[in-house]
Amino acid sequence: MQRFMNSLLVGLLILGIGSAPALAENTKQKVVYHINDDDPQHQAAALRNIQNHINAVGAQNLDLKVVMHGDGLALLLYPDSKDGTKMKKANADDQMQAKIAVLKDQGIQFLVCANTLKGRNIDAEHDLYDVSKADIVPSGVAQLGILQSQGYAYIKP
Repeated sequence: MQRFMNSLLVGLLILGIGSAPALAENTKQKVVYHINDDDPQHQAAALRNIQNHINAVGAQNLDLKVVMHGDGLALLLYPDSKDGTKMKKANADDQMQAKIAVLKDQGIQFLVCANTLKGRNIDAEHDLYDVSKADIVPSGVAQLGILQSQGYAYIKP
């Protein structure tokens, strides 16, 4: 009897595990990643987390946005532009730009806080890597709230 129960339990676990990928493939995940620190290693790790997320569920099954404000804009700030701003770090070197480009090519949207642009004296067109007017939101923290109210899962890597 114990052997039967163990076999039944294993069978149920296998069925449960087997159905999880099908659910992930048929359900488009809505996710927002929040970046507000300027540590380049932490930012690179966040980008790796995002790529791992894409690899796990597939870009076609994912609506993923990255919201940046405050020190988080260092992710997109060109090193040559830092001196004209009120930012401590500028991490958008060639390597970081390449990682961001790969993610954008997979449909990931990077949203930038207008309050931070103004408060930190950043010109989005000249100081930031690959940011258009459509990428700028009035407030990064407000955008996080808006996206969460729309069903986006919040991730703070």
